[in-house]
Amino acid sequence: MKIRTVLGDISPDQLKVTLTHEHFSLDFHKFYSEPPKQIKKFFNGEVNEKIHLKNVGFVRQYPYGSKFNINFGDEETHKAVIEDVKQYKEFGGNSIVENTTHGIERNLKLVYEVAQSTGVQIICGTGHYLEMTQKPHTLNMSIEDMIVLYTNEIINGVEVPLSPSESVRIKCGFIGEVGSVFPITDFEKKAIQATADVQSNLKCGVSFHPGRDSRAPFEILRIYLEAGGDKSKCVMSHLDRTLLNDEKLLEFSDIGCYCQLDLFGTEVSWYQLNPQTDMPSDAQRVDRLKLLCDHGKLERILVSHDIHTKHRLTAFGGHGFAHLLNNVKPKMLLKGFNDDALETIFIKNPANWLEF
Repeated sequence: MKIRTVLGDISPDQLKVTLTHEHFSLDFHKFYSEPPKQIKKFFNGEVNEKIHLKNVGFVRQYPYGSKFNINFGDEETHKAVIEDVKQYKEFGGNSIVENTTHGIERNLKLVYEVAQSTGVQIICGTGHYLEMTQKPHTLNMSIEDMIVLYTNEIINGVEVPLSPSESVRIKCGFIGEVGSVFPITDFEKKAIQATADVQSNLKCGVSFHPGRDSRAPFEILRIYLEAGGDKSKCVMSHLDRTLLNDEKLLEFSDIGCYCQLDLFGTEVSWYQLNPQTDMPSDAQRVDRLKLLCDHGKLERILVSHDIHTKHRLTAFGGHGFAHLLNNVKPKMLLKGFNDDALETIFIKNPANWLEF
């Protein structure tokens, strides 16, 4: 058994505290959303284009209303990410799963540099994000084309230039995040089916991004399982903004895949990407974790932050990658989780998911 990091394979017992859904660099410009008119002056103006004390409160509530904030692929962001990963290690973090896939500008050079400069073990993914983010030629890919691509990036890796005279071959360690909207498009269905095929052959872990509809996680799992995928190696992301009803969450957890609550640190009154959603607080997320635990699903729980905008990095006034360790774990202990349960959630479950 092995876990494939960007610096090489490790044994599962070498994986310690792990964040299972993060991003270091991506292109999110297609998700720009106008902020409310009455506060628009605090976003994207000549003076207000960056994040500072006079507008950070507004940006935290309407993060997709700032073009500067959703530019998560510039040098300023990259430097901030490296510093935050160093802090994450300082506070007890060991590993991070980087979930950026084809369609939103995966940056493997940066992923490699983060791993090299911080000593944190990084696992990167292959796969395709939402259809709306893909280039026209990508949309013509067949399931077979996708299978070849995903398999090759896991088995043989991707040649990544580091300088004009130097390159490195980086192997992906899982498939994800594989994205879809709801209803699922034909392209997205092919990506799910290709993911299942490769998973069944390589026995690797996979991770899905569901559309913002309570039916979406169930439909993704139906397609995946019918195509031969293993539910025990599958993560369903973003359930904290998708399955808001306790009964629905428990019904989904009975399927047997990993239930991931990965938006810790995101607390907004008006969720721009789906205003009908009542975004939970971190305390409510912990309550949902306890609900799953109390119903025998401790070994099916994963947690993370899904950092993908500047304002959540400490350099821009955010909580950083150590938020779960510094701020949420103490609350989990207060609400009835013991040290063994935390070890299962932060260490054992990620290792079991990622080993192949």
